[in-house]
Amino acid sequence: MNWFVFTALVQDGVTTGAIYLLLAVGLLIVFSVTRVIFVPQGDLLAFGTLSCAALQSGAVPGTLWLLDGLAALALLAALFGGRRAALRGVLAWGVYPAAVTAACLLLAPMQNALVSIPLALAIVTPMGPLIWRFAFRPSADAPVLALLILAMALHFVLAGVGLVLFGPEQAATPTLTDAMFTVGSLTVSGQSAAVIGVCAALVLGLRWFFGASIHGKVLRAAASDRLGARLVGIDAGASGALAFGLAAFIAALAGVLIGALTPLSYDSGFDIGLKGFVAAIIGGLVSFPMAAAGAVLVGVLESLSSFWASAYREVIVFTLLIPVLAWLSLRSGSAEDRA
Repeated sequence: MNWFVFTALVQDGVTTGAIYLLLAVGLLIVFSVTRVIFVPQGDLLAFGTLSCAALQSGAVPGTLWLLDGLAALALLAALFGGRRAALRGVLAWGVYPAAVTAACLLLAPMQNALVSIPLALAIVTPMGPLIWRFAFRPSADAPVLALLILAMALHFVLAGVGLVLFGPEQAATPTLTDAMFTVGSLTVSGQSAAVIGVCAALVLGLRWFFGASIHGKVLRAAASDRLGARLVGIDAGASGALAFGLAAFIAALAGVLIGALTPLSYDSGFDIGLKGFVAAIIGGLVSFPMAAAGAVLVGVLESLSSFWASAYREVIVFTLLIPVLAWLSLRSGSAEDRA
């Protein structure tokens, strides 16, 4: 391996690591607030890719009708929950899905990336709160293992739904830019730079959100002490819905970004989500900086191993969990780690 090949592989690994970082951040947000290891996040990533690809081809994605069906059920449940809950339900699960449906029917024939990407995000993002509402909120106080089993079951359900809605074919999303840059002897694609830039912007935006906005501070309080947050009046259901909504938006955005680099099928998101989970585990499921370092490490290690030992690429990446878990089990954990 010469220096040019090495730097090209590192560039590819850093770009992929940025995607894994997004997924790791989503996993950390959901787990810290609800104790749910959000395995279906990879399926939402695939939904984001396939929905965007369908819109780019001028078709209305099947995920739109899935959203409308789930929203109708949520609206029906909200109507029996009192006047205030009914008003919120009408706005969230009546007006919003109707607006998205109308926008898709009107704008999908344009086949424009400036239209298809926002619409794909608008379709997939509400699925996070809906998953929380119907799957996890009724069993929110269950043990972590029970929630993990439920998350795995939901992954298989969503994978089957994805096969029905999109079929087994792979699809790709439009690139954000076709520009190319030359740095010394290395050629950097504009798409890779855009992926890293979007990732950095999202991380900075989340930093502001958690530090300056009232909703971000609510999530921080719920993540720090769930019981204490309830005692001071923070609605556990609302904070869980917000956490799942953020994770769904991040997953859909990651799907749009990675879909421009490599085509994905309905079941491709699971493997990508697992690598994001490896990055989150490196962070102990509590540390965002360590998860970021872990995501870059996983991306670079995967890229280099695909050159040296492509047949064992997945084995090498997931073997990374063994020393990390051994180290986490030996060090003294904090109260958040034991929760």
